[in-house]
Amino acid sequence: MTSEKRDISHDATQDRDIEDVNVLIRRRCEELDHLRQNGIDPYPPHFDVDARARPLIEAFVDGAPQKSVKIAGRIMSMRRMGKAAFCHIQDSTGKIQVYLRKDDLGSWYENLRLLDIGDIIGVSGFVFRTKMGEVSVHANEVALLAKSLRPLPIVKEKVDEQGNKTVYDPFSDKELRYRQRYVDLVVNPKVREVFVQRSKIISVMREFLDARGYLEVETPVLQPLYGGASARPFVTHHNALDIDLYLRIADELYLKRLIVGGFDAVYEISKDFRNEGMDRTHNPEFTMLELYVAYKDYIWMMELVEELISKVAKSVRDDMKIEVVGKEISFAPPYKRISMFDVIRDITGKDLRGKSEEDLRRVAKELHLEIEPGIGVGGIIDAIFGELVEPKLIQPTFIIDYPVEMSPLAKKHRSEPGLVERFELIVNGQEIANSFSELNDPLDQRARFEEQARLRARGDQEAQVLDEDFLRALEYGMPPTAGLGIGIDRLVMLMTNQTSIRDVLFFPHMRPE
Repeated sequence: MTSEKRDISHDATQDRDIEDVNVLIRRRCEELDHLRQNGIDPYPPHFDVDARARPLIEAFVDGAPQKSVKIAGRIMSMRRMGKAAFCHIQDSTGKIQVYLRKDDLGSWYENLRLLDIGDIIGVSGFVFRTKMGEVSVHANEVALLAKSLRPLPIVKEKVDEQGNKTVYDPFSDKELRYRQRYVDLVVNPKVREVFVQRSKIISVMREFLDARGYLEVETPVLQPLYGGASARPFVTHHNALDIDLYLRIADELYLKRLIVGGFDAVYEISKDFRNEGMDRTHNPEFTMLELYVAYKDYIWMMELVEELISKVAKSVRDDMKIEVVGKEISFAPPYKRISMFDVIRDITGKDLRGKSEEDLRRVAKELHLEIEPGIGVGGIIDAIFGELVEPKLIQPTFIIDYPVEMSPLAKKHRSEPGLVERFELIVNGQEIANSFSELNDPLDQRARFEEQARLRARGDQEAQVLDEDFLRALEYGMPPTAGLGIGIDRLVMLMTNQTSIRDVLFFPHMRPE
């Protein structure tokens, strides 16, 4: 009964909030009508901006010649004082104060009463410093560029005499922020910095690869067969051909076809799609970097990854030390290297090397893990590693030399029977990169695909499918090749100290409202 009363109270509060917003929207619509009656176009086609807030503030020098500017932004505060007013406008770089006088604006000054927080204005004027010491723009002309009809959830701040800041009414509800990212970006400027940093990280990665002469390419998003990873696909239908197609789960098999075709090194920064669960490190749509370099192996690739990741970290922090949820992580190479079986033994006390599926199921039970019936040897080892070992790997660590059952696209180890030449880079308990010495023996690859088919028949819906065209490409001959995949979303999470993948995606997937 108590719970029901709480729900009813919450619903009533929500209804009042909605009604309050509707009242404000109606008032703003009335203001819109008044502005039009006053001959003002509330949505003009353009405004010639020639300055931005932060650069203006940073470049201002007292005593320098007066500088005329045209700046535009969203009103974030407004103080009217009879024949003068102050407002702060916010653009893509930050906020700047605007000083507005009736003597300068004439009859237009009366329209200020029809403006609200959230409206976008253009200001022509000159830069000066107020008596309070704040760099501002003295407005000679003002133009309304967009009337905001819906009120912003403005965050209020109060600073006491000791300089302590108290924040009131923050726009902090996670679900609402993800659904209304456009509002989140306006009222929480730090969010914008995360996405600026994301763009910079991707640019650094692209520059790193381009400087080595690697070719950026594009491969199909819609594929007749999905492959290159162990995951469930999204299915769609092509009407003209009357066939089902799949959104790609990885770029691997198409990029390796290009290596067969004679390119020495190709990469793609792409959106991939996997029809799987959602949590703090998984979104059904995500961004990957995949790279394939001919005549190289996974040992060479480890060194390249160290160089690439450390360069990305240096673009964020000169000392390459990043704080992630209270933990300091150093991305300065070299990174620790340890085999999968060794790290499982060190952390769980269980040596899984050479064990049968029955033995592995017994070990998993001893470790209090539930394993689905259709999962084979590789899946059981992966479950043990993922649940009990991976979360404990905080500093950058290369987990190397995986069981062959876990890696149907990787070359068999040159000296260790039963293993493949593969590594994953684990940081802060999550996989950031995955790499193989790529399997280029077409007969071995066919046998691996056939084993995957047997796992699918047992019920493993994430087992890989047999791709006859890819096998045909391998039969023409693919040189020794090193392949790499890096999860860009997770890398950005690390570099920007975010705890959820949704915090580094502009528009994460959500249940419908």
